[in-house]
Amino acid sequence: MSGPEQKPRKKIVPKKTPMPEQDPKVRVGNFNEVPLGYTSEQAVQEASRCLQCKKPLCVEGCPVDVDITGFLTLVKEGEFAAAARKIKETNALPAICGRVCPQESQCEARCVLSKKWDPLAIGRLERFVADYERENHLIELPEKKPPTGRKIAIVGSGPSGLTVAGDLILLGYDVTIFEAFHKPGGVLMYGIPEFRLPKDIVEKEVEYLLNLGVKLQLNSVIGKSITIDELLDGKYFDAVFIGVGAGLPSFLGVPGENLGGIYSANEYLTRSNLMKAYRFPEYDTPIVRGKTVCVVGGGNVAMDSARTARRLGADNVYIVYRRSRKELPARLEEIHHAEQEGIVFKMLSNPVEFTGDEHGMVRRIRCQEMELGEPDASGRRRPIPKEGCFFEIDTDLVIIAIGGGANPVLTKSTRGLELNKWGYIVADPSGRTTRPRVWAGGDIVTGSATVIEAMGAGRRAANDIHACLSDSQTEPWLPEKKDSP
Repeated sequence: MSGPEQKPRKKIVPKKTPMPEQDPKVRVGNFNEVPLGYTSEQAVQEASRCLQCKKPLCVEGCPVDVDITGFLTLVKEGEFAAAARKIKETNALPAICGRVCPQESQCEARCVLSKKWDPLAIGRLERFVADYERENHLIELPEKKPPTGRKIAIVGSGPSGLTVAGDLILLGYDVTIFEAFHKPGGVLMYGIPEFRLPKDIVEKEVEYLLNLGVKLQLNSVIGKSITIDELLDGKYFDAVFIGVGAGLPSFLGVPGENLGGIYSANEYLTRSNLMKAYRFPEYDTPIVRGKTVCVVGGGNVAMDSARTARRLGADNVYIVYRRSRKELPARLEEIHHAEQEGIVFKMLSNPVEFTGDEHGMVRRIRCQEMELGEPDASGRRRPIPKEGCFFEIDTDLVIIAIGGGANPVLTKSTRGLELNKWGYIVADPSGRTTRPRVWAGGDIVTGSATVIEAMGAGRRAANDIHACLSDSQTEPWLPEKKDSP
């Protein structure tokens, strides 16, 4: 007598479906997006690799808890718009996340397939379904809960702020975003180049939130034009979320750093991205276009700066980084693309001085060779100077990309807001600060991190704001419901 019929084992496809890309020799001459995206056939092929685990570890690696296996099932069945809507149940920005989030260290790192083969290309599929829904005009607005009568102010329109807005508008809150710049998107707009995240994608994602009813006030510098105290004390808003990022540039503090032709990455990328310097002469934004460029740093911002300089006409571009290649914090994909585009990596090298010409413009960078010692607080091996070992690079443009700090304009003008020794806002895991009715999340709390981590902080804060405002019996500080003036 034969036993129960066995289901045939699924044949595993070991390799990811390759992503079509622009040829490196072509793309260094334009700012068009580098990865071209999957076709429908490629998307179905890749989604079919999913094992549909009963306990999907990939979801545990997602800071915003996307139902990954659920949306992948829909992709495999060809239900691409439905897959996009499934993602939007917990992530209002899938077209952005599919492009810039480090899936390889989050959801894809937990994929069971990665134990023996390539993990599933979750990020590529997220991008595909979001693009499919948008390009085929299939976007549907989800149903919102009835109005609560409560008003929320969100300071900053970056990833964390947009996430809070997207979550709370669906729960019936009246949501207003205040943005200091003339365009919404925060770091998504000013910090990430067009070839990695097209600006029209960001604008469409923001437009989706506006169509849901989110209000947007641009050119509003909270802390100057109006303070947090005024937003709350005037009883215009019941709660405030601060998501202003960490946009204060950091510098090395070495001789010659004030020479002309030395930019912070923040300024360099803002001029190129938000102010469209790369589209000269259509946009007449001034920016130095060096022929030999040195970028100091090893993160994604450094890669973005180096690859931007290459596209702006540099013949030689160097990444100068004080640790080894193994410690580079940038995404592997960004490092790979940079190398394809001819970026040269000067590892274990630390700038110690800049020298210039008679006009005060930078002309040379002097570096000290380094070696690695024991791990430091970051878990990476500490770089130690090699005594007497120096070298120089002739350069006419230097970009400092070593991270950012907390801008004090908002924090210094807000009563009762505790800051840590670096000037970042102190907040608990739910985003609550020491000031009643004020939450915060993203880089202004953690320091420079990833887009999806900021979105995760926004989601936790939105949940906690909703919990607090839903139970006024336990929150005596809540004002009575009043209309804005």
